[in-house]
Amino acid sequence: MTIFLVGYMGCGKSTLGKKLAYNLKHDFIDLDTYIEEHEGRTIKEIFADDGEDYFRKLERVYLHRVIDTENLVISVGGGTPCFFDNMEQMNEYGLTVYINMHPKALIPRLQLSESFRPLISGMEGEVLLDYVYKTLREREGFYHKSHKVVTGYNLSAKKLQEYCLEE
Repeated sequence: MTIFLVGYMGCGKSTLGKKLAYNLKHDFIDLDTYIEEHEGRTIKEIFADDGEDYFRKLERVYLHRVIDTENLVISVGGGTPCFFDNMEQMNEYGLTVYINMHPKALIPRLQLSESFRPLISGMEGEVLLDYVYKTLREREGFYHKSHKVVTGYNLSAKKLQEYCLEE
């Protein structure tokens, strides 16, 4: 089984994905890390050098390199489901799980890791909160196309595994 974890940045896709993969004896790929390793530069550098449009095309290429791999948990970037037909493709090739969290719960997590997140670099306070509200609202339609929707509050890898395996 291939499991795609989707949701807004900071919801716990990578952290939970690693643990879920370990529990299921699957491999794990964080799509952003996978792109960085293969491109030889950070997501932040790709955004700065080539822009978001170029990154989104790269993201699609690398998603399709691994999309049909069996026994894999893939944490995709927060924007991945929202471009091209990525969400439909993930739904076709595996189980998609949306880890849902409220913007106010995401803010502290994002502030701890903003240096790795080019879309929110330099934002803080109300500006950051407004941005998260706005972009989450825009993305939720894509996220809700997932096979399963789970709340990210106090979500453990064990509980996530139970959600993934229930019919």
